[in-house]
Amino acid sequence: MFELNTSTASSVKNDVLSGLTVALALVPEAIAFAFVAGVEPLVGLYAAFMVGLITACIGGRPGMISGATGALAVVMVTLVADHGVEYLFAAVVLMGILQILAGVFKLGKFIRIVPHPVMLGFVNGLAIVIFLAQLGQFGVNGEQGWLSGTSFEGTVIDVAWIEGTKLYVMLGLIFLTMVIIHFLPKITKAIPSSLAAIIIVTLAVIGLNLDTKVVGDVASIAGGFPSFHIPMVPLNWETFMIILPYSIILAAIGLIESLLTLTLVDEITQTRGKGNKECVGQGVANTVTGFFGGMGGCAMIGQSMINVNSGGRGRLSGITAALSLLMFILFASSLIEKIPVAALVGVMFIVVLGTFEWSSFRILKKIPKSDAFVLILVSAVTVATDLAIAVVVGVIVSALVFAWEHAKHVIVTKKQDENGSTVYDVQGPLFFGSVSYFLQQLSPSEDSDDVIVDFRQSRVCDHSGLEAIDTLAERFTNEGKTLHIRHLSEECRQLLVKAGDLVEVNVIEDPTYHVAVDKLA
Repeated sequence: MFELNTSTASSVKNDVLSGLTVALALVPEAIAFAFVAGVEPLVGLYAAFMVGLITACIGGRPGMISGATGALAVVMVTLVADHGVEYLFAAVVLMGILQILAGVFKLGKFIRIVPHPVMLGFVNGLAIVIFLAQLGQFGVNGEQGWLSGTSFEGTVIDVAWIEGTKLYVMLGLIFLTMVIIHFLPKITKAIPSSLAAIIIVTLAVIGLNLDTKVVGDVASIAGGFPSFHIPMVPLNWETFMIILPYSIILAAIGLIESLLTLTLVDEITQTRGKGNKECVGQGVANTVTGFFGGMGGCAMIGQSMINVNSGGRGRLSGITAALSLLMFILFASSLIEKIPVAALVGVMFIVVLGTFEWSSFRILKKIPKSDAFVLILVSAVTVATDLAIAVVVGVIVSALVFAWEHAKHVIVTKKQDENGSTVYDVQGPLFFGSVSYFLQQLSPSEDSDDVIVDFRQSRVCDHSGLEAIDTLAERFTNEGKTLHIRHLSEECRQLLVKAGDLVEVNVIEDPTYHVAVDKLA
C-alpha cells in the first residue's frame, strides 16, 4: 500500500520540487537535533545547509540528503557540555579530515561486509526511530509524561500528551496530510504529493484559524548567512586529545549511517552510488561546516526517503533542498514558521510506512533462525542505542554465526593406500572456528606408522589453522609415527614452526594462496 517511488528517471522539475519538500521537513529536525546537541538552532540549520549542499555537489550518491542528525547529536552533547561549542566546531573539522582519509584509502568498500539481515534490521530500526521521534510533537514542552527522559536516536522526549481539541485537531491534520500524500499521485504527479500536502494543510490551518502547533512555536529560524569562523580553541596537544575521541566516533557513525543510507537508496532507485566518493564528500562537508559554525552531519535516511518518494533522483534535488533552507533562514522565516507541525509529522509517518520492510514479518519463518535473530537484534539495538552500535553488533553476531556454521564444514576422510599408509583427506576451510573439530577427527594412536594428511581440498585461512597443523605434527611425532603433509601453499610452509619440515613440496600440484596472519611482518 505504501510503496516508495521506484522510478530511476531524473528530471529538473522533480528534483526542484522534491528538494523544496525536503527543505520544509529539514527545518524542525535541524532545530530538534541542535537542541539535543546543546547548541543554538542556527548551528543545526547551518549544518543542514552546508553539509547538504556540499555532499549534493561532490558526494557519491545523487539524490541522497545529508544534514544534522540525531545519531551525531547524542555524541556531541557531552563535548559541548564539558568544553563548549568551540570545541565542537574543532571536533567537526577533525571529523571531516578523518572521513576524507577514509575515502582516500578506499575504506568505503567495507560496507559490503554488512549482511542483508543487518540491512533489514537497520531499515526497520530506523523506521521505528523516526516514528518514535515524532511522538515528542504530541506533547507540551516542559511537563513530565510517560515518555519523559526517553531517548530515541538522539531525540529526547520529555513531554506530557496534549489533550482535548488540540489533540484531535493535530491528529486530523496528520491524517489529512497522509491521505493527500497517498491519493494525490493517483490524480496528478505534476507536483510532489508531500509538498502539496504541506501547502494544503498550512492553508487550511490559516484559513480556518485552527489552534495547533506550528514551526514558529518550536524556535525561530531567522538568521544571516553563515560566516567563516576559526574555532576559538588553544592549538595544542591537550586540545587535540580532547577532541580526537569525539572526532573518531563522529566520523565512524557518520560514515556508517551515510554508507548504509547510500546502499538503501541504491536498492530503491536501482542504481549504484560510489561509497569512497561519498566518504570524501562527507569529509569535505564536515570540514567546511566546522569552519562556518555548523554542528556537522551525515546522510539522513528520513529526508532521503522523502526525496526519493517525491521523485528526487539527481544532484539538483539535494542542492535545491540546501539552498531553499538557506532562503528560509534569510528571507522566509516568517512564512515557514507558520507551517503546522502536524503536516511535517504526517510526511514523516508516510516515510515510516514506506521505509519499514513489512516483508520481514513474512520471511522471518522462512529464513534461518540466526538471520531472523540478527534482524530483530539490530532493529532493537538501533532503537535502544544508535545506528553505529547496532550495525557493529549485527556484523559481529553475523560473523560469529558464520564461523560457527562453517566450523562444521571441515570433513576428514580416513583410508588406507596401497602401501599400507594411513591417508587423511581434509575438505573445507581450516580456521579458528574449525580447528577443534578438525583435530578431533584424527587419531594418531590408531593409525599405521606412516601417515599422510592431504590438504588438496582444504585451505588454511588463519594463524589458528597453522597452529592446528603444528599441534597435529607434535601429536604424531610423540606417537613415533612418520607424518607427511601434502598440498599446502608455499606461504603455509614458511609460517609453520614445528611441521614445516614435514611438508612434501610439489611445485606443480601445490596451491598458491595467502594466509590471514601477521607472522611475517
